[in-house]
Amino acid sequence: MGNVEIKQKNWEELGISNDFLFGKVMQNPELCRELLQRILPNLKIDRIEYSQLQKSINVDMDAHSVRLDVYVKDERETVYDIEMQVSDTKELPKRSRYYQGMIDIQLIDAGQHYKKLNRSYIIFICPFDLYGKGRHIYTFENICKEDNSIFMGDEAVKIFLNAEGTMDDVSGELRAFLDYVAGRKSEDSYVEKLEEAVEEAKKNREWRHEYMTLLMRDQENVEIGEKRGEERLAKLILLLNEDSRSSDVIRVLQDEEYRQKLYVEYHII
Repeated sequence: MGNVEIKQKNWEELGISNDFLFGKVMQNPELCRELLQRILPNLKIDRIEYSQLQKSINVDMDAHSVRLDVYVKDERETVYDIEMQVSDTKELPKRSRYYQGMIDIQLIDAGQHYKKLNRSYIIFICPFDLYGKGRHIYTFENICKEDNSIFMGDEAVKIFLNAEGTMDDVSGELRAFLDYVAGRKSEDSYVEKLEEAVEEAKKNREWRHEYMTLLMRDQENVEIGEKRGEERLAKLILLLNEDSRSSDVIRVLQDEEYRQKLYVEYHII
């Protein structure tokens, strides 16, 4: 009973930086569209469509499964994946590469021409500075190393947002959102709508039950690792759950070679 009470209290204290709650709030198309418009002000996004809420991608049994927090497309078929990432797991750049590949596989069927691949944006929202340069936003596209004026043209863009940025490099609207992610209050109208949506989401009993179930599952997996007397294993299981890689948890418990591979991937010594 005590654990349930703690989890219920945690649910009441959640904010927009929680990936589960963020995914639920972003089910509101207007809130999601406005967020994308603030991140990408040079684009005109009239409407968005949800291909699948919290889309899961799993190509085969040996591949990492991927559960995307927010996966949408606009009227021009541009695809957006938005991820709320609280922990610096030291592998976000390579995870973004993996996500890109998995998304691309889903975008075209066998036999289709590669030009059918949609333009895509993979966006990580972080309360930490992944690259340590003080920027609020780091945008990456493939360009020619010898001539930076030449773009590869694969139409794949990766963006890492930093809620703790110090530079004057984004609009006031985007900064207001990032301040909100970092827990700082704002009188911005969009942030106020987000706050209302967060409070309304926490009244949803079905979502609360879903969240508590996930927490209990995560705790059980961590306890399995602790019972086996391996602190490293417990830490790995916790990180896998945070990254929505629950299908890998079973495998690491059974496959020593794969477990060692993930220790290296997550820099667990």
